[in-house]
Amino acid sequence: MWTKAYASLFYSSALILRPLSIAAFTPRSLATAAATGLNKSATCQQRSISSSSCTSLHSTSSTSSSTSNTMSADAKSASNGEDDPYVWLEDVESKESLDFAKASNEKCLQALGDPKDGQTYDRILEVLESEDRIAYASCHGRDPDRNDQRIYYNFWKDKEHPKGIWRKTTETQYNSEDKPAWETVLDVDALAEKDGISWVYKGSSLLPRGRDPTNGKIITRGLLQLSRGGSDAVHIKEFDLATKEFVAEDDGGFCVGEAKTRINYKGRDVVLVGSDFGEGSLTDSGYPRTVKEWSRGTPIEDAPTVFEGEATDVAVSGYVADERNWGGSIWQVHSRSITFYTSKYFFAKLTPDHLSKPEDRPADLPEPEFKEMDIQEDASMNYVGNILFIELRSDWTPKDDGVTYKQGSVIYCDIDDFWSGGKASVNYSILFEPTEKTAYEYFTVTKNYLILSTTDTVKAKLEFYKIGDNGRSITLVPGGDKEAKIRDAGCRAIDSKENDEFWFTTSGYTIPSTMYSADLSKIEEEGASEKEDTFVIDKLKTLPSQFDSDDLVVEQKFATSKDGTEVPYFMIRKKDIELNGKNPTLLYGYGGFEISLTPRYGATTGLAWLERGGVYVDANIRGGGEFGPGWHQAALKENRNKAYEDFIAVGEHLIETGICKPKTLAARGGSNGGLLMGNMYVMRPDLWGAIHCAVPLLDMKRFHTLLAGASWMAEYGNPDKDWDAFLHQYSPYHNIDADRSSNPPILVTTSTRDDRVHPGHARKFVKKLWDMGEGKDWPVHYYENIEGGHGGAADAKQSAFMTSLAFDFMFDTLSENAQNME
Repeated sequence: MWTKAYASLFYSSALILRPLSIAAFTPRSLATAAATGLNKSATCQQRSISSSSCTSLHSTSSTSSSTSNTMSADAKSASNGEDDPYVWLEDVESKESLDFAKASNEKCLQALGDPKDGQTYDRILEVLESEDRIAYASCHGRDPDRNDQRIYYNFWKDKEHPKGIWRKTTETQYNSEDKPAWETVLDVDALAEKDGISWVYKGSSLLPRGRDPTNGKIITRGLLQLSRGGSDAVHIKEFDLATKEFVAEDDGGFCVGEAKTRINYKGRDVVLVGSDFGEGSLTDSGYPRTVKEWSRGTPIEDAPTVFEGEATDVAVSGYVADERNWGGSIWQVHSRSITFYTSKYFFAKLTPDHLSKPEDRPADLPEPEFKEMDIQEDASMNYVGNILFIELRSDWTPKDDGVTYKQGSVIYCDIDDFWSGGKASVNYSILFEPTEKTAYEYFTVTKNYLILSTTDTVKAKLEFYKIGDNGRSITLVPGGDKEAKIRDAGCRAIDSKENDEFWFTTSGYTIPSTMYSADLSKIEEEGASEKEDTFVIDKLKTLPSQFDSDDLVVEQKFATSKDGTEVPYFMIRKKDIELNGKNPTLLYGYGGFEISLTPRYGATTGLAWLERGGVYVDANIRGGGEFGPGWHQAALKENRNKAYEDFIAVGEHLIETGICKPKTLAARGGSNGGLLMGNMYVMRPDLWGAIHCAVPLLDMKRFHTLLAGASWMAEYGNPDKDWDAFLHQYSPYHNIDADRSSNPPILVTTSTRDDRVHPGHARKFVKKLWDMGEGKDWPVHYYENIEGGHGGAADAKQSAFMTSLAFDFMFDTLSENAQNME
């Protein structure tokens, strides 16, 4: 079973309202693999690693090209950057590029001041390192040496541990009113000092206890991921959770050198791994193209290839889905992510013997039979027990009976029957069917229940289903939300192998996160359906208020876009605000990759913006997932302008209603939102008083040749084919108006170590602005963090620095503009 990886992949911190590097640039197939039972548990950490101790693999290329052999000479010239005078800035670590970055940083701080000298930095750092944060944990089984108690693991950063520690405690300790007594498992700061490398923890893939024959109660092994400076490329090293030591390579430990590796346990002594194995092993997007089955104690070079995709695919992945806990089978799943939103899935049913090393399997054991799952390429699959769930991104008529299931629906059927007989051989039921305003978010499961999360006009709603008939049926039960609520609601099973307990966490724009212990078995008690959140047992932990929100109000408003579409937005403001246009207003947007902006508590935004009297706005523009796949698809490729028109409409509505004026309205976005900001700068410079453009995509002629850019062509288009038709229209790098005498102040930020969105996008844009704007009123500031990856920062101090730099720039600029309006 896997759940939609909406939180861990897309939001890096519960304390920062809108992370500027939402990981929507991660292919769906890799997100799927990461969200399987192999990685449902909490994060793991390493204790000792060095690049020389790992199996040597080729480094991932810094560029990749999807250029075909039939390209025109002009297209080849464009892809090669021959017509780009600033292409030299794409050489990430050349002396010239780094000198440019360092000089730009000095110039930026001279103009804006060092944020560490101000109060905003200190307060943000205090929040990020606060001991009062909720220590979110994951249960990794029971420990026989501790009275068979559940063991909870947590990854924690604070002032003493800026890179973080991985630690554990018992269930009793965790649930107590006092602070738990934590035992350190791994100190990443000590590891970094020992190795002389700025390690950043990037995640783990754990050995499910059901596949560990040496200990059926507790998880004992994990494949840990560390990156240098926060890049996507990682080092893999196996870790023993019991001894708190690495498993040495000489002792059969799984270890892979730096690459964009995806690795999961098949059994205790076998892994499925995709990595950079040399020529032909990566796609044009720089992700794994092949999957190997690697047995413990053997060279990875000798591991047989069990699955292979095409060079033009985005990525491939392989993992095992063990559904025995819900009465189902063991499945080995191979997937090809053909584009960012289309995939092919291949399933094979396994026996427990298939999980062993080949030499330990019975001689007469048949090879697994892989069959392609007969679903639409743009559909996604989930599974629980014997039930196959199919999430539709377009209408689907699977049988000759003429029944069509709507785009955005989640339907289900018997997985064995589907695997054996195909789409026309099964009966389908509907778990969720969207309306114009409702959308599917995710589901998760406990031992006996399924929790369904949906939204209604971007408000959260939960429903509950009983899993029955040995994992072959689900039935809606009372106890869910009677109406949607303006809140973020997260549900996570504590130990779905044993019971129906889960952690229930809620927050809102002005309501700090609160975590409750909950039990779904409570919802079927007499009278339970008449209560709100009847499943809650006890309040476990609450984040203290990090900013003064007593006089703040949260509102949902609607703006009308250019084509008449209603676009919702959330606004947080003081209750007694004057509609005089002088309120410093920050408008945030993303608008891509089907990512929704939902209400959640943001301490840094609260103290750096709202407490100072500012107004904060989230724009739910097209390209996001707020109203399902149709809302997203409405702004793809040639329709990208719809997202930009929506954002402009929200900005204009704020001005029309007296909240602000152009000079007191700032715009902010990062990653795909950085592309949005670049286009706001060149399309409507008159609408903004300041812009923060973070880790941006800006050169739409060459994005597909840089790092993982080829994987995003399903979102934006193919520059080699679509440049003249539409892509040139929203490439900020190519649409700077040299005739403008003035432009709004803009701060562009990125990271040298970002190996997802190339820092060359930001560098070239800024250099071009400086050259074209010489002698004009074009205030352009640029700061490039040397570490941090696509997240922009490698630790709390860097995060506080980058965040306060941006907020101080925007607030000070708008405040000065407001004073000049008097």
